[in-house]
Amino acid sequence: MTNSVGFPERPVRVNARVDSPLSRWLWLVKWILAVPHYVVLFFLWIAFTVVTVIAFFAILFTERYPRALFDFNVGVLRWSWRVSYYAYDTLGTDRYPPFSLGEEPDYPARLDIVYPERLSRGLVLVKWWLLAIPQYVIIGFFVGGAHLGWWSGGLIGALTIIAAVILAFTEKYPKDLFDLITGLNRWAIRVTAYAALMTDAYPPFRLDLGGAEPPGSGFEEPLRGSV
Repeated sequence: MTNSVGFPERPVRVNARVDSPLSRWLWLVKWILAVPHYVVLFFLWIAFTVVTVIAFFAILFTERYPRALFDFNVGVLRWSWRVSYYAYDTLGTDRYPPFSLGEEPDYPARLDIVYPERLSRGLVLVKWWLLAIPQYVIIGFFVGGAHLGWWSGGLIGALTIIAAVILAFTEKYPKDLFDLITGLNRWAIRVTAYAALMTDAYPPFRLDLGGAEPPGSGFEEPLRGSV
């Protein structure tokens, strides 16, 4: 589905499912287990920033995001989403994330972005700072800013801790809580993709709850084995 200006209305796809069963106590040590990923992601996000700057000038002069650079940045976002999903932005799986920029279709957290054949030269000058300011305010509340060890604060972090406590006592992840946490992460990822110049479609001010993309997005088919 595309809108009147020719780009997909929902170019960013974020899907997830809760693995079952989940360990009651593994979440206590995931911050240690995920350290190798954090180290790699530190350098990948430096590269992500450099690639975004290069893409800025490429779009400004050619109206195109170089495909190889686009695919790399999508890979960094995929990798980050899998690690976040495993660790303290969701705790939705106990399956250790792969060290991969690829799709990994069997992993319970997936992300993809439609490649834009053409991007606006005018928007590239303002969307990542001026137009995105209202979105930054909102997702700042979602993700927080004060880093306390492995926890970054914010609404997502607080809800994930609540989910961990419930999991410890019941061995179940409440579906409503999972739907909310995934929806908050989905919103934040959409804004990240927009700010990184990967789409001209403005992120909707809408909380799309649940593990699957909403009906009508073109991406609503759930992952295999999803709940």
